Parts: sequence; structure tokens; C-alpha cells
Amino acid sequence: MNSVKKTWLVLAAGVLCIAFAASMCAQVKTETTTTSGPATHEATVERGVVVLVNGNDLVVKAEDGTLRHFPNVPESARAMVDGKLLGIHDLKPGMTLERTITVTTTPKTITTVQTVTGKVWHVNPPTSVILQMEDGTNQQFKIPKGQKFMVDGQETDAWGLKKGMKVSATKIVEVPEVQMSRQQKVTGTMPPPPPAPPADQPILIAVATPPPAAAPEAAPAELPKTGSLLPLIGLLGTISFLSSLGLGVIRKSF
Repeated sequence: MNSVKKTWLVLAAGVLCIAFAASMCAQVKTETTTTSGPATHEATVERGVVVLVNGNDLVVKAEDGTLRHFPNVPESARAMVDGKLLGIHDLKPGMTLERTITVTTTPKTITTVQTVTGKVWHVNPPTSVILQMEDGTNQQFKIPKGQKFMVDGQETDAWGLKKGMKVSATKIVEVPEVQMSRQQKVTGTMPPPPPAPPADQPILIAVATPPPAAAPEAAPAELPKTGSLLPLIGLLGTISFLSSLGLGVIRKSF
């Protein structure tokens, strides 16, 4: 909070600008207004990759490689991930989260205007004056150093104030302050898909198929080329020879 800045204004003939030294009474009117200056915005962006989600606890790996633990993430917290609002239980490891924190600073000035009217009862120039209020009570006020007054069109100082002179006094107090607001927005993206193969390389997809059933062996249609009739001729000759021997033995026996 900045220090209070006080501005004193003189109003009309015989107006006295003073600092109130006593409590306000019925003759004191107070009005307060607030004016705002141009707001400034400061945004901070933090990024990280989800490492672990356990209940309402979230662990994120920041861009600098450090692990950050966010315990007890509220159920109402939402992150916009690929166009969908996700809660804490929808987050998955590998997701990339981005948190944007925007701090808005707005300068404001609170102006309080207090007005009092009374007759000069006693003046102690150049430091103070006592005014008789409209309800008959007296109230003492301090006079700022070097203050000038307009009395009947003539400029005078505290020495020119006289008893019975009607005086209206206005005090304006300006109090500067700064209002700050903080907004948080969380967005994210799903984990990236596996990398695609190079475009100039053929793609082969292996398909497991059962082996074909073995076909039964067919009988050969003809003898092998190495076969000939000589063994058969020899066999027939042997049979004829044995038959002739058998006939000769039979004839001799008769």
C-alpha cells in the first residue's frame, strides 16, 4: 500500500482548507468514490509431462527435469486436453500439461471528500481555528502552513480570519491502492503416437499361417529308367533249364 496522499482544496469565498483534528459531527458530509487506472497483465506458462496419477495426487515432470508433486488436486479442477475437459482421474501418464497463470494488476484510487460548515469562534493564527458548528457545538481544526483564504473577494491568510466569519471547509483524501487478481488455466495434449517408418522404406507385415498338409505319394506310372528286361529273360531261361533236367530224369527211370 502506498503512502496516503492528501490534497486540500479551497471552495468559494472564505473557504478554509484544514485537516480535521476532532471527530466528525452532524455537519460533516462524506462522499467516497473509486477510480481505476489501466490494468496490466502478466502471464506465466509452466509445462510438464504426467508421470503418475494416484487418487488425487499428481506427479508431473517439468521442462527442467524436476519432479513436481501436486497433492490433493480438487475434484473440480479441469484440464482442456485435445478439446475435452478432463478431471484428475482422467489424466494418464505421458500426457503433456500446460498451466498458464495470469496475474492482473489494477491500480485504484479511493477518494474521500469531507465537507464541514461553521462560523469562526476563535482563531489562533497561523496554526488553528475553532469553528462553531450548525448544532451549536465548537470544533477545533488545524490550518495547513501557507494556506490562503478568499474573504469578500480579498485574499488573506489565517491572520485575516475574524470571529463570526462563516467558513466552509473541504478535505479531499486520495488513497492509492493496487488490486490483484489471479487466474489459472490448464491445457494439455495426449501422448504422441508411435513414430511412422521412413517413407522410402517398404513395409512388410508378417502373417502367421498354418503349414500346408502333406499330399500322399502317388505310385510311379512307369519303371525307373534304370530298369530292363534282362533279369526277366534270365529268370525264364533258368526255369526252362530246370524243366529240361526234370524231364530227362523221368525218361531214364522208365
